Amino acid sequence: MLRKISLPTAPLLVSRLCLGTNMFGTALDQAHANAVLDRFIALGGNFIDTARMYGDWVPGAPTGASERVIGAWLKGQPRDSLVIATKGAGMDLRAGDWQPRVTPECIERDLGESLQHLDVAHIDLYWLHADDPTKPVKPIIDALVAQQRAGRIRFFGASNWSPARIAEAQAYATSVGHAGFVAVEPFWGLAVPNPEAARAQGYWPYYEEGYRSHHAGALPMIPYSGQCRGFFTKLAQGGEAALPEALKAIYVNEGNSRRLKTVQALAARHRASINQIVLAYLLCQPELTVPIIGVSRPEQLDDAVQAASVTLSADELARLRAGV
Repeated sequence: MLRKISLPTAPLLVSRLCLGTNMFGTALDQAHANAVLDRFIALGGNFIDTARMYGDWVPGAPTGASERVIGAWLKGQPRDSLVIATKGAGMDLRAGDWQPRVTPECIERDLGESLQHLDVAHIDLYWLHADDPTKPVKPIIDALVAQQRAGRIRFFGASNWSPARIAEAQAYATSVGHAGFVAVEPFWGLAVPNPEAARAQGYWPYYEEGYRSHHAGALPMIPYSGQCRGFFTKLAQGGEAALPEALKAIYVNEGNSRRLKTVQALAARHRASINQIVLAYLLCQPELTVPIIGVSRPEQLDDAVQAASVTLSADELARLRAGV
């Protein structure tokens, strides 16, 4: 069973793993999504992450497909026991123009649609899905604070914001007597990405590119792609030749080949699966880290949840990071 912890920056009690839902409403229909959500709750989970744009890349899917599926499921759930996070102000995938949309107007529009899709009165944790470094932070933070005061969001955080921009936003929030971002959702996992391929696939900036100072300063990290899209499990099962091209492009490198050997050795020592060691690498960090997991079947949750029972020492974490 997953235990729950309080975020040090906000009175939110969240499970040690967060359920990602980007396939809900598209690859997973309502019935299959309900089965995954029900199993997650049964295993002690209560932290669910979605986004306004999830599903918008699928022709014919309704806008906000993932949010709509979660909203339908929520009708039969005790809302107060759940922490629902969603993201907005990302690019408009249906327009396909790849233009940044981090403005008060876009926040207002996306948040309104998310509330409607989820059929809730408020969002517990609202993420900015992207950033526009050409825009000053003041109107962005002011807009989020205004939405919070209006009761539409409880707390807010940043996804895909650079460490420098996070620092800038936090400094402004402090100057007006506000806590600012209560958490960060970075791209982070045990497999170190190839930067060019990661950027081409929309994954960047990476945690190791300067987020550690924020993390050490008590800002929780809720990393996406924490399972590295199953890279180590697939590599162990079928070798590089069996990897999908996109996965191969982003993660195949000498360092990750070394890390696989360390993962396998630690999996044997702890009688754990490869996936459990990959997740335990994040769960056992000295600073609070709540990985976002993705599954397509309820039974996959049982394996992921067992990762929370694996305790890796500081030496084992160092070995995994170094690949020795």
